[in-house]
Amino acid sequence: MPTDQFSVRDQTVVVTGSSSGIGRAIAERFAADGANVVVCSREQENVDPVAEAINEGNVGEFSGTPEGLTNDGATDVDAVPGSAIAVECDVRERDAVDALVEATVEEFGGVDTLVNNAGASFMAQFEDISENGWHTIVDSNLTGTYHCSQAAGEAMRGDGGGSIVNLSSVAGQQGSPYMSHYGAAKAGIINLTTTLAAEWSRHGIRVNCIAPGFVATPGVESQMGVSASDIDRTDVDRRVGTSQEIADVAQFLASPASSYVVGETVTAGGVPQVMESPET
Repeated sequence: MPTDQFSVRDQTVVVTGSSSGIGRAIAERFAADGANVVVCSREQENVDPVAEAINEGNVGEFSGTPEGLTNDGATDVDAVPGSAIAVECDVRERDAVDALVEATVEEFGGVDTLVNNAGASFMAQFEDISENGWHTIVDSNLTGTYHCSQAAGEAMRGDGGGSIVNLSSVAGQQGSPYMSHYGAAKAGIINLTTTLAAEWSRHGIRVNCIAPGFVATPGVESQMGVSASDIDRTDVDRRVGTSQEIADVAQFLASPASSYVVGETVTAGGVPQVMESPET
């Protein structure tokens, strides 16, 4: 059975917020499959090592097929890895985002896929969130997605189309106590995904979204004490996922295999929590 439709080989992919966690996993997964990747975050020193690791073929724990699962061929292990460049970019600043896209086009000739992963969060009761705190979280998540989509979209429309993969959260679908600012921003990303997919389909641009649940990133590990090494991926009944599993979904949404998936939000949140049936 052919599996080339799952490949992102020869694409140019911009992954925001890719110094660690989910963003880094996505960048390294795409590069391992032969895509040229632009990694970025607010601090140059944080993304330089990511690009260096990709260019040296030393992508470590973030790439490949995790232990416990089989490779269905979605990633060709014989593919020539892609290359990477690192760009400092604060997605809240439009000038920085424009410079990011310009650097991508100059280096690789265009933009095929944009992964809007950059974001931020902190926990607080709603009444304790300052105006500055609110703006920081909304700007990092929602406004950053706006800036990057507009800038990259302009390049895509001039080059026959492309794909945008947004990162939301289950908090944007269901709400989340003590994270009202974050949930509101992520809900906005889901709505933006649907609307933009409808507007830009005529330009050959597919826009989709991923809503992860708890994922064993360094941030979650520091808060919950759960690391990726603690997770058995063969066990379906679990509440925490890995960055690799989100990278799997991102690769699918950026590949030709998802050509009929437009404007959708894919929830990757483990076993759903449902109400128990009342006793009879």
